[in-house]
Amino acid sequence: MARTLIAGVGMIPFAKPGQSADWDVMAEQAIRLALTDAGVGYEQIQQAYAGYVYADSTAGQSALYRVGCTGIPIVNVNNNCSTGSSALFLARQMIEAGAADCVLAFGFEQMLPGALGAVFTDRKRTLDHHLTVQERILGQDDTSPLVAQQFGGAGLDYQQRHGAPDEVFGMISVKARRHAANNPMALFRDPISLEEVMGSKHLYGPLTRYQACPPTCGAAAAVLVSPAFAAKHGLKAEVAILGQAMTTDYAETFTGRSMMSIVGYEMTREAARSVYEQAGVGPDDIQAVELHDCFTANELISYEGLGLCEEGGAERYIRDGQNTYGGRHVVNPSGGLLSKGHPLGATGLAQCYELTQQLRGTADRRQVESVRHALQHNLGLGGACVVTLYGRA
Repeated sequence: MARTLIAGVGMIPFAKPGQSADWDVMAEQAIRLALTDAGVGYEQIQQAYAGYVYADSTAGQSALYRVGCTGIPIVNVNNNCSTGSSALFLARQMIEAGAADCVLAFGFEQMLPGALGAVFTDRKRTLDHHLTVQERILGQDDTSPLVAQQFGGAGLDYQQRHGAPDEVFGMISVKARRHAANNPMALFRDPISLEEVMGSKHLYGPLTRYQACPPTCGAAAAVLVSPAFAAKHGLKAEVAILGQAMTTDYAETFTGRSMMSIVGYEMTREAARSVYEQAGVGPDDIQAVELHDCFTANELISYEGLGLCEEGGAERYIRDGQNTYGGRHVVNPSGGLLSKGHPLGATGLAQCYELTQQLRGTADRRQVESVRHALQHNLGLGGACVVTLYGRA
């Protein structure tokens, strides 16, 4: 199987709901940026995978037709918050299987203000298995947003196991804003103090408002190629996918009483284990990480799920600054979902964009020193988790 190379990436600055272009325009902009970055024309793309959550069927075609109509296969992907990386996962599989040599993955989202909620209220809940267990563990609470209950509940679960105080969760938001200050693509770039984070509106468990990612609109894209295609066309494809895995829920998610399991801790752990095995590297070999910080609680538990620190060691990892510049890993140099925003379909490809820039050495003021390996973690409840390891080609 051929190793997959990242030939080009494109991303537009994320925007608040109501302040963005239409979804198809955003997608077109990101796609054109990725094609230009790769140095290929759309006529060279052999397949395309379009990721989005809140749009109608064949929205991927509608977006791509703004770039060109070449008759290629276009597949639409929806895997909740891991949609963008699921599109990337499929594109990479096509390259490595030899089914195509030049594949486009892109994601976009045009969101509404406010907390995520159910779209279809006239039929059975998609997350019925998860919500049934959640209600058994936490009971019913009509005063807090549902997703905040899920991740806040995971934070409470972690605290019961390891005793991390609320302020440790808040420190993650402070770090996110500090990183985002150097990212022109991030939505929230102003510094924030721990006092401001902890004093913001309480959501659930250890979480406050400034510990939740904002709904945003945006788009990102990547052009993936085989080494043979890159050599034939003289492409400067400097970044390679060294390992990638997608996991879904395990039986223990629904048989136990763990909110950490409900929000995908085991999916994260097993996907990371598989990727390290594929690539022959471990957490100590990684310098930059973009992980799914939809809430600070998920970033904290993901440190351990990804093996960045030992189980129960997240508090010390945070207090010692091991998650930032000068530490063991620089986690979310982009500012992460907490500061950059979280347009669901675009998030996974925005993470790919950031880590590609880091490995190229073109991340400007947010550049991590001497990056050789970079890890991506994108999680969707319901569930799917995609972990990707990048290295220099």
